[in-house]
Amino acid sequence: MPLYITLLSWTDQGIRAYADTAERADAFGAALRDVGGRLVDIYWTVGPHDLVAIVEAPDDETAAAALLRLGAVGNVRSTTMRAFGRDEVEGIIAKASA
Repeated sequence: MPLYITLLSWTDQGIRAYADTAERADAFGAALRDVGGRLVDIYWTVGPHDLVAIVEAPDDETAAAALLRLGAVGNVRSTTMRAFGRDEVEGIIAKASA
């Protein structure tokens, strides 16, 4: 299943409720499952972003739907990138070299 790396930054609302962040991460994982995805892992970070999530979804549309649900709650803003594993990148290189 495709992987996505999501960089998350707390909004003013999100930082005010920082004590609930672990429960909110669980709710995000449940929302992903509801639309057919999976929260592979999540990390709380120090720097320009407050969290980094690794998300698995069957397609871009599913990932986008889950991230819309997340954003609609109002606690975070997100930037998401499609990530490719080693096997996938080797296939991409093979196509590029053909």
